[in-house]
Amino acid sequence: MSRFCGHLFFLLIVIPMFAISGAGAPYPVIIDADIGSDMDDVWALALALCSPELDLKMVVTDGHDARERAKIAAKFLERVQRTDVAVGIGVKTSDSTAPQTKWAEDYDLSQYQGKVYEDGVQGMIEVIKNTSEPVRLVITGPCPNIPVLLQRCPDVFKKVRVFAMSGSVKKGYGGLPSPDAEYNVRKDIRAARKLYAASWRLTIAPLDVSGLIDIRGDQYQHLMRTDSILIRTLLENYRAWAKEGRSNAAPDVRSTTLYDAAAVYLAIENRFCRMEEIQLSVDNRGYTVVDPRAPTIEAAMEWKDRQGFIDWMVNRLKQGIVNKHP
Repeated sequence: MSRFCGHLFFLLIVIPMFAISGAGAPYPVIIDADIGSDMDDVWALALALCSPELDLKMVVTDGHDARERAKIAAKFLERVQRTDVAVGIGVKTSDSTAPQTKWAEDYDLSQYQGKVYEDGVQGMIEVIKNTSEPVRLVITGPCPNIPVLLQRCPDVFKKVRVFAMSGSVKKGYGGLPSPDAEYNVRKDIRAARKLYAASWRLTIAPLDVSGLIDIRGDQYQHLMRTDSILIRTLLENYRAWAKEGRSNAAPDVRSTTLYDAAAVYLAIENRFCRMEEIQLSVDNRGYTVVDPRAPTIEAAMEWKDRQGFIDWMVNRLKQGIVNKHP
């Protein structure tokens, strides 16, 4: 066991599980993202920055060229004046570049005014170690960082609660009435199995809810006319992504499907969703399947008020970024 893991075990003796110091204190948060492939990671990051319940400590990237993705995250955070948020370079899986890479190709990561962790997984461990409260880990992509995190510090689960955009239980893409092999699971089945099998408390936003979120019509137009650095940066990023020929892009008309925003939402509350405890495992095709031998997780199975959630999200984005937490 590493020295940190032993220290973590000691902390858990004196810190109640998921206790919050003081009424209304924000939850410390790490976002693990494959930012750059789709727009939903950027919308999710924006939502986290607009949520006073969350104290975003770090964004760690993964998948394909994780360094290029870190440049996207760093440029976005710098533009919106939140360089207090650390950036970590996670596990690289290939040399493939993301559609948003061009948006940040001229950005010098070494000039980021905040902390940059060349070893993003070690950065996660340090943030967890140095945060007195348990951390909420929000995962918005395939998760190759997770097996490494668990291997380096097997008892990290005792101080982390996980919220992931992951899986498909009863509905597939676009609300189809049968499940799909959801991208984040299918892309890295080995890592997803580690995520689902670990002993931490896991809450997922599967396609059953996450695949049904977008902003359009007058509500989208009003949001895009909001004069804030956040909305200007988000729209600039969206238009750059659209130029790469993304078939579902219409930055002047509507958002894309905002899958990842659901994971950020669940890290805050769940009143708009019907939640269910369910035992799921990952099969060899990348489907999340009911398995009585699997650990019990919490899943958002359907929207009780989808429009209520969208209104809630849009209002936060309009209000803008919360100040840096102390």
